[in-house]
Amino acid sequence: MPAPEDDAETPAEAGNAHDTEDVHDAENIHKVDARTLRGLAHPLRLRLLAALREYGPATASGLADRLGESSGATSYHLRQLAAYGFVEDDPERGKGRERWWRAAHRGTVFDSGRFLTHPDPEVRGAVDVVLHEIATTHSQELNTWIGTMREWPEEWREGWDISDFQVRLTPDLAEELIGKIHELIEGYRGRVPEGTEGSANVRSHVHLFPRPAE
Repeated sequence: MPAPEDDAETPAEAGNAHDTEDVHDAENIHKVDARTLRGLAHPLRLRLLAALREYGPATASGLADRLGESSGATSYHLRQLAAYGFVEDDPERGKGRERWWRAAHRGTVFDSGRFLTHPDPEVRGAVDVVLHEIATTHSQELNTWIGTMREWPEEWREGWDISDFQVRLTPDLAEELIGKIHELIEGYRGRVPEGTEGSANVRSHVHLFPRPAE
């Protein structure tokens, strides 16, 4: 999924990896392996990681308020995310006993196809959890936009899209198309400086999958 998700596809950028390992490292994109996938496979952990990537460093109590969870739950799951390398302490913000957390990477990718057929049933179950949670999050985000779009300036009410397309492809061509879509979106990253008047963080969801003919 490159997700996210500052944008991971969310939470992460999640899905099938199409770039080289070097590109992932250069862009601070973490490639999940079977061990770390199991550490990520929890709905609250995915939401915590997405919040840190989108809104920046926070405390467990601040995240609890944002997500409507108890601080005990957010604290525990932040420590679990840290144990698997997804989040880390933010020493510049911590004061006294107050512990601040930040995302360790800009986004996350994983090869879902490989994990779906992994010999370990725990890994197969973990990727199911992650994929279903990502799909749920995408649906929630889109529904939130539709429910609040009248509150945005008229320009933004024109600058959005909800479309679907059907085209016959082979698996190789489908993978090629996904890569080109990702490349196109990445080409817009960094073109608008932070704080530019009239700008906003824009979420892009990419869903591409085969359907039966009948």
